[in-house]
Amino acid sequence: MDRRSFTALVGATAAAATVLPVSASSAAPAASRSRGRGRRSLPTPYVVGHRGASGYRPEHTLASYTLAAHMGADFIEPDLVITKDGVLVCRHEPEISGTTDVSERPDFAARRTTKTLDGVATTGWFVEDFTLAELRTLRAVERLPQVRQENTIYDGLWQVPTFEEVLKLRKQLSLDLGREIGVYPETKHPTYFREIGLPLEERLVPLVQRYGLNNKNAAIRIQSFELTNLLMMRSKMKVKAPLVFLTSASGTPYADDRTYAELLSPAGLRTYADQIDGLGPDWSQVIARNSDGTLGAETALVKNAHAVGLEVCPYTVRAENQFLPTDYRIGADPNDYGRVMDLLHRLYDAGIDGIFSDNPDVAVVARDTWRG
Repeated sequence: MDRRSFTALVGATAAAATVLPVSASSAAPAASRSRGRGRRSLPTPYVVGHRGASGYRPEHTLASYTLAAHMGADFIEPDLVITKDGVLVCRHEPEISGTTDVSERPDFAARRTTKTLDGVATTGWFVEDFTLAELRTLRAVERLPQVRQENTIYDGLWQVPTFEEVLKLRKQLSLDLGREIGVYPETKHPTYFREIGLPLEERLVPLVQRYGLNNKNAAIRIQSFELTNLLMMRSKMKVKAPLVFLTSASGTPYADDRTYAELLSPAGLRTYADQIDGLGPDWSQVIARNSDGTLGAETALVKNAHAVGLEVCPYTVRAENQFLPTDYRIGADPNDYGRVMDLLHRLYDAGIDGIFSDNPDVAVVARDTWRG
């Protein structure tokens, strides 16, 4: 299905249906209620606007975050990196040529370099080589222009936001919309930044405290693919806000000799479950893909995580065919939309507590129809 037809269908579905309120009183099945540990009540499953509403606007811009909240997202998700002068800003990676217009700026041409990022040689322009003032002269661009050509019409409009600006925006959006909007920051490559003398955590934690979010009931989840930095924030920095361990379907966390598979086994979960609050797996770790790319069977991950009191909020559901199981695609164009609502329903059936989506409006409508 082409994007325009799908967007119209989602809008019509939302308008025609009696959409359930996005509130804790919504009648989600009791068995799928969020792991609580005393934290604030949330819609179940809650929806995280992945890098904002990145299916519709260039990611990690204030415009993308704002649109996500207006589309019904319960959380907005900034990825955190850091400038040369120690300011947390929101970009997908330290290397910024794919998300800004830096490659078109002759005044910064000499800063193109190659660095080793978590063991991988990476060439481009790096956020830590720019002061905030210099970074502010750049403009955000669409990261996937071949996939989301429509988003390129917004290239050049918006600056790279700071994390503090996102925290202020979160507060304002909550007031404007009459419901609390949460923030779901990810520390990107924390060991890398610590090794070059720009630790993320020492800037992150004071901001979380300053904006009243350092408690177990706060509208925040702090996430990382590195378990060690989450445990350090809990034990040494006394972070009380919920912590979420992001996992991959393969490989190992950087600075850890255990694989993700080992860490997600029942025995592995028990080694750290009392120190964090949730898991953020690849969605294929919740429902496997078959060898031919079709959707397979549910795994035991949600059951095992819930058994030790952990939330499960998988990433990232995208609407385009190329990101969907082969049997959930519609037509031959990889950039057309497929049966994304059906996939979301399957994931909701699996008992997840939340979902990351580039299309938060679709995830919200899927949740409402799933409940009904």
